[in-house]
Amino acid sequence: MALSFEVLGRFNRARAARLTLPHHVCQTPLFMPVGTKGTIKGLTTPQLEEIGCQIILGNTYHLELHPTSSLIDELGGLHKFMNWPRAMLTDSGGFQMVSLLHLANITEQGVTFQSPVDGTPMLLTPEESIEIQNRIGADIIMALDDVVKTTTTGPRVEEAMKRTLRWIDRCISAHKRPKEQNLFGIVQGGLDPSLRDKCVKGLVERNLPGYAIGGLAGGESKDAFWRIVAQCTAALPENKPRYVMGVGYPLDIVVCSALGADMYDCVYPTRTARFGTALIPEGVLKLKHNAMATDTQPIDPSCTCMVCKKYTRAYIHSLVTKDAMGSQLVSYHNLHFMMNLSRSLHSSILEGWFPEFVCKFLQTMFPEGDVPGWVCDAMEVAGIDISSCCNSSSKKRPTTNGIIS
Repeated sequence: MALSFEVLGRFNRARAARLTLPHHVCQTPLFMPVGTKGTIKGLTTPQLEEIGCQIILGNTYHLELHPTSSLIDELGGLHKFMNWPRAMLTDSGGFQMVSLLHLANITEQGVTFQSPVDGTPMLLTPEESIEIQNRIGADIIMALDDVVKTTTTGPRVEEAMKRTLRWIDRCISAHKRPKEQNLFGIVQGGLDPSLRDKCVKGLVERNLPGYAIGGLAGGESKDAFWRIVAQCTAALPENKPRYVMGVGYPLDIVVCSALGADMYDCVYPTRTARFGTALIPEGVLKLKHNAMATDTQPIDPSCTCMVCKKYTRAYIHSLVTKDAMGSQLVSYHNLHFMMNLSRSLHSSILEGWFPEFVCKFLQTMFPEGDVPGWVCDAMEVAGIDISSCCNSSSKKRPTTNGIIS
């Protein structure tokens, strides 16, 4: 095992921890930006350090297509290849079973993909996924799992869960660098609590360095989402990191952290930046809107990032649809926002003011008290009193993303 995980502070289920990896000592809860092909679009690695990123993701499937794991290995591993001194995580390629399903055929042997580059078949087995990730050299590597869409029902969900458990043993056997890289298993089982329980039990028996909760953030209801997170975090070991895959909305991260999760990843902050949308405490700011054309405020007056110190909404508005600099500036701000959220979660749990942080966060995002019912229910399970943030009808009101224009 090439990590240590020490819980430093708690509030009920929420925890602040120190995660020590071969390339970096991280504080959790933490958000990990996604650099699919070894880059966060538009940002340099020194900028990512400046923002405070602790772990960034690479995508096994795409890196193997180009530039290939063999070349990355030959040139000293992905850290050296992209000049990133801190921690990295690579996914297994399994998510492409869902996102590229029209190009994939899933069998017990593995997944055969039709390359989107030239149409040639590419077989990804559990063994091959681990071999590729061993060559890439990330601090955390993910087991290949059988992924189905969250909204899938019927026997396919159980088949995928059972195959995920069979494949984890093949991944463990194939893993040749356990003293340098940490293999995480992924809990599957769709929205079926009994299948989730069986998968958690099977994975925990393997005593892995860490565990991910997969198969969520794919179209299921928010009520189903938080309940699966709560179930899995309650059943996973106290002394191991818990990673909720594909989660990037700030509200979701706050809720999942209250329920005991530690790690998150998503393309959302940078992808939405490329469409001219900035993250702010109130929700999101649509910088393309005409109202921004003469607005001389920074994106977020309370933000300390380089973008908010130096540029106005009007300037960025003039760029977002016409110049790559616009998406770069908004990406920088959005990732700074996510890193600041991570730091605030960690410090508030550690210093004993987590309930106050949650209430302030919700009051800012929902000033009318219309906190979504699913958030109220989740916080009740998490043991956090948010009654001061909610109006009497909040459980009946629909979710809002706090869009400001």
